[in-house]
Amino acid sequence: MSTQGSPYTPGPPPRRGDHAAKGGNSLRRTSDTFECWMRRVLMVVLVLGLPAAAVSAGLAAYEAAKHTVRTQAAERHQVTARLTSTAGGGDWVKRPAPVRWTDLNGDVRTGAALVKPGTPKGSTVRVWVNRDGQVTDPPTTRLNATTSGWLVGGMAAFGVGAGSCAVGAGIRLVLDRRRYAQWDAEWDLVEPGWSARFRP
Repeated sequence: MSTQGSPYTPGPPPRRGDHAAKGGNSLRRTSDTFECWMRRVLMVVLVLGLPAAAVSAGLAAYEAAKHTVRTQAAERHQVTARLTSTAGGGDWVKRPAPVRWTDLNGDVRTGAALVKPGTPKGSTVRVWVNRDGQVTDPPTTRLNATTSGWLVGGMAAFGVGAGSCAVGAGIRLVLDRRRYAQWDAEWDLVEPGWSARFRP
């Protein structure tokens, strides 16, 4: 069979990559190149920025929480108080009951502490008080600081990941709209010529 007039070049097929080396993909648009580079940039942000943001935010939150732990531990201490009346309530939920104790200066203090319902009058309970002698919540523990650091770090990592995905999706949406507009404009130019070929 003669190869004269054949659109194919005789001989062995070109090696893989020869066409790309000569001039690249002729169908590749500028928007395709831009999208490819943006994907690479976003990938770098994910690989480098995500762990950096998570670690820095987590450490910052941990240090802030640890400072709060030290401050509260220095300002609060426990005392032994006695109930001045029987705690009311019939369920298992702890309820505030009046208590009384004597501080380090010998002054009698009163306040309210959460105790189990039905605790009899005169029972001793341990309560946390501040420097002013007022009943307060227990100080934050180191476990709370660690948990806070992990939580904030995880939220920062999720934010960077979600932000990168949102940016990528937004860029793709804008590019697709531009591509569709270009296709419509080019089809408006080509369509009359194509339609005329099939008219009787």
